[in-house]
Amino acid sequence: MNTSTTASLNSNKRSMTFDVSVDNVVFGFDGDDLRILLIRQGLPGQDMGQERFHMAVPGDLVLPEEGLDEAASRILSNLTSIKGIFLKQFYTFGAPDRVFHEKDKEWLTKMRRYPDRRVVSVGYYSLVALADYRPKPNSFASQVEWCLLSNIPTLAFDHNAIIDAGLEQLREDVANRNIIFELLPEKFTLGQLQRLHEIILGKTLDKRNFRKNVKRMADVVALDEKQAGVLHKPAQLYTYRRQD
Repeated sequence: MNTSTTASLNSNKRSMTFDVSVDNVVFGFDGDDLRILLIRQGLPGQDMGQERFHMAVPGDLVLPEEGLDEAASRILSNLTSIKGIFLKQFYTFGAPDRVFHEKDKEWLTKMRRYPDRRVVSVGYYSLVALADYRPKPNSFASQVEWCLLSNIPTLAFDHNAIIDAGLEQLREDVANRNIIFELLPEKFTLGQLQRLHEIILGKTLDKRNFRKNVKRMADVVALDEKQAGVLHKPAQLYTYRRQD
């Protein structure tokens, strides 16, 4: 598909023009829980109030001169000040009725040159160790926050469905690749690793079997260190070192 913002389709001598956008689902792990990075939609230079518009995942239109990967990085940086993180394209959302709420229509009317134009969105997901990033709102993001995956509010447009699809893709990737280590700090415990797997997969794992399987992984290296500053018995620390 052409990565230009506007594309045209001709069928039976009828023309449909639509915009292309990118929406970023950023997963962050805080050591205990999985969170999603959300922005509050607002208008640049105006205080729109806490509940004026919906929360949303960071997303915007693709510029005519840029590719999709480039757009995903730019949009995330522009809205949240987060740069240089892992990004993976996972799905395209093109239902004609993606705008559900009057708040969405009002926001589009104020922000878009063609507010009624259909928008096809390409979803990307990102994985970060939450403690390594301090997002800051910018542009039309009036605020930015890490929201618990288990407590996501009603979002703008079809962004709840986009998060669900991103989580489903993450589950598939975790089962086949070591991508999960993008969410962990440089040093982590096996308890944190198991907790993260359980949240993503949506099920409880047997502790003994899980640890047995992890210790067989050449990429997971035990360190001669233990947790510091914890009230419970300090656990041994591990790190991920990819074996080429």
